Amino acid sequence: MSSKGFLFPGQGAQTVGMGQDLVESSAAAREVFESAERETGLPLSQLCFEGPVVELSRSDIAQPAILTVSIAALRAMEQAASHALCPGAAAGLSLGEYSALVAAGAMDLHTAVRLVQRRGLYMQDACQASPGTMYSVIGLEDTQVEQACQAARERTGGGVWAANYNCPGQVVISGEEGPARAAANLCTRAGARKVMQLNVAGAFHTPLMQPAADKLARDLAGVEMRKPNCPVLANVTGRPVSQPEDIRRLLPLQVTSPVRWFDCMKWMLAHGVTECYEIGPGRVLQGLLKRTDPSCACVTVNGAADVRAWAAKAAGTQQNERGQQ
Repeated sequence: MSSKGFLFPGQGAQTVGMGQDLVESSAAAREVFESAERETGLPLSQLCFEGPVVELSRSDIAQPAILTVSIAALRAMEQAASHALCPGAAAGLSLGEYSALVAAGAMDLHTAVRLVQRRGLYMQDACQASPGTMYSVIGLEDTQVEQACQAARERTGGGVWAANYNCPGQVVISGEEGPARAAANLCTRAGARKVMQLNVAGAFHTPLMQPAADKLARDLAGVEMRKPNCPVLANVTGRPVSQPEDIRRLLPLQVTSPVRWFDCMKWMLAHGVTECYEIGPGRVLQGLLKRTDPSCACVTVNGAADVRAWAAKAAGTQQNERGQQ
């Protein structure tokens, strides 16, 4: 197993300008954008390069846009290396799990980008039907956050749950606005170092997203899926998923279940991954990994300069390995 892990970002990583220098410098990246635009009917190049940020942040646009930029960066790396890349393991945060599945050959780009466009639309519809919000809680144990959510549910009669287990001491809670605010206040009283409301459309990764999960399950039933060519960590379980039928079953569950990102990273680290690449926009996953295990290096690859630096390092590593033979 390779010692390198590939990580792919989720919704929220979008920024105006993302992917532009990749397209300008790499034919392979350009092909990814062209293919994604054909499949979605969206002007992704214009939206990613020029915005406006309000439109780019819509779930049904942000999700295919982030996946497109992530896979464009990956294909630019492969073009620079002159061969397909096969990491020791791959993982993606929420939406990013689809990017990881494309990277592992389990799903074609055109299938994935079409699915996440619908996923974003379904999630947006669910948000409008059941308004909600999310808070990041830093500095408490997981059980303390879970207890705060339970207490808030009992006090308000509404729904709020732990939705993202990101790294030690960082949990995101998600739910209806009143109960979520009550849980956030309880976390503050319990001694949380920081409690911050997130700029999101609704209560992702909770039972409030069940209508979106049901629609997504119907879409997934009809798509071609293959066994991944490397371990891909499932958000729902924090463990590898290898069978197409299990991928189809877990992806809809991911919409309504907590993201167990910390467990995904623990599995990678326990199985020999010592170096990670965050492929796509943003640096969130790099920060989470540093809090999980500071000894595991993580490099961001989201632009042309990053691809060049990665290619130079990879070439140097290969030369050193040949010299030692």
